[in-house]
Amino acid sequence: MGGVSDEEIRRVLGLLCQDDTLRAFARLVLGEHDGLSPKALARLEAGGLAVRDEGGAWRAAPERFRALLRARAEPAEELSDEERVLRTFLVDGRLTTLAMRRDKRLVVLRHIALVFEPGVRYPEKDVNVALRAFHDDYAALRRYLVDEELLSREGNTYWRSGGHVEI
Repeated sequence: MGGVSDEEIRRVLGLLCQDDTLRAFARLVLGEHDGLSPKALARLEAGGLAVRDEGGAWRAAPERFRALLRARAEPAEELSDEERVLRTFLVDGRLTTLAMRRDKRLVVLRHIALVFEPGVRYPEKDVNVALRAFHDDYAALRRYLVDEELLSREGNTYWRSGGHVEI
């Protein structure tokens, strides 16, 4: 884990569990500076949640939360280029856009082609249903798959003709 102790996190969160410091922090966030408790401000400053600017005026320091989160974050997992492309263009299993460079589109199309079993012939309506799960413009997606020779077509029947095969 990062260089932040559990005790430090508890101390900062504890400040927000106390009514007077929570109220003072909220007022600072809202830009209200009148009538703030000096004691609460001192505790917020000690926890890094309030700072004085060059003119001596108080301001909230919500960046302290980001710093704590970053310090405690697990190291970023190493992703392959393919995984990075898929995470960029597929959100919750849906394709965010069809407008992408060809090399990236090929990564996405190869991934989508995996929903079709090799050796199985599919009527066009079944292909459309499967592709609609990825993007509303299933016709363009189908056309890209055929153009890139990941699906082949004869009449209204399609079959997988390219891409990775799981063994």
